[in-house]
Amino acid sequence: MNAYAFEPATAAVRSSELLGFPADARVLIVNCDDFGMYDAINTAVVDSIERGIASSCSLMVPCPSAPHAMRLLREQAEIPFGIHLTLVCDTPHYRWGPLTAKENVPSLLDDAGELFISTAAGRSEFLAQARLDEVELEFRAQIDAVADAGLAPTHLDFHCLADGGRADILDLTVGLAAEYGLAVRVWLEPGRQKARQQGLPVTDNEFLDSFSLDLDGKSAQYARLLRDLPSGLSEWAVHPSVGREESQAIDSGWRVRRTDYDFLTSPEARALLQQEGIVVIDYRTVQRAWPSAPR
Repeated sequence: MNAYAFEPATAAVRSSELLGFPADARVLIVNCDDFGMYDAINTAVVDSIERGIASSCSLMVPCPSAPHAMRLLREQAEIPFGIHLTLVCDTPHYRWGPLTAKENVPSLLDDAGELFISTAAGRSEFLAQARLDEVELEFRAQIDAVADAGLAPTHLDFHCLADGGRADILDLTVGLAAEYGLAVRVWLEPGRQKARQQGLPVTDNEFLDSFSLDLDGKSAQYARLLRDLPSGLSEWAVHPSVGREESQAIDSGWRVRRTDYDFLTSPEARALLQQEGIVVIDYRTVQRAWPSAPR
């Protein structure tokens, strides 16, 4: 399968222009990652989209609270969402496993027969041994589980593995996206360059992962980033949670999530978007511009 079979565009054309916006438009996707990890995240994600400035979210299908998240998506069908393809686990004390039977995907598992923990060493070991055919089995299982639940995602992205962590995994994912009629989040330069050569809209500007921001003065950092947002298509991957005791007990990043939630739902955030003339979109707009494989 040719994952990038699409009419090329010139490198000078921004992705925002491919999506129909003027050359000087400042266009932003605010996507809430990790939907489905646990209930406090689910609550905050929905609130950040319905009451705040977030525009979409990404569902972690193998996680314990994924059924709760999918129920929320069925009840509130206007919420755009993608699939946060998940091949690693965040902590040793709050686990999830693959949807595929473990005996069918042994290369995705550590010596204890579990998904690798998402440390630098764990991700490196995983990427060194993961077989592409087994990655495909698990990715299809996660995508099909969403379809079987009667839900229609807009895009695919990756949990803790930037652009899938390997070029062949990204190519596989772009091929699956064409097959299922979805877009893909691509944000590292090699993948962006390849996508741009084929006229596929991807972020024009530096990608923001909210875990990279300092906790001190975080709202001020977000405000500055909005004021300084360049023209073209930008994307923020944010990670809101309401930060209850559940979060604090299982998630070392709960403060990142709580401060994200506080800013996303603040009056200041919405006022800044209006003052700066920033257009917030979700992946439905991008999805329409990505090609689908002939059926």
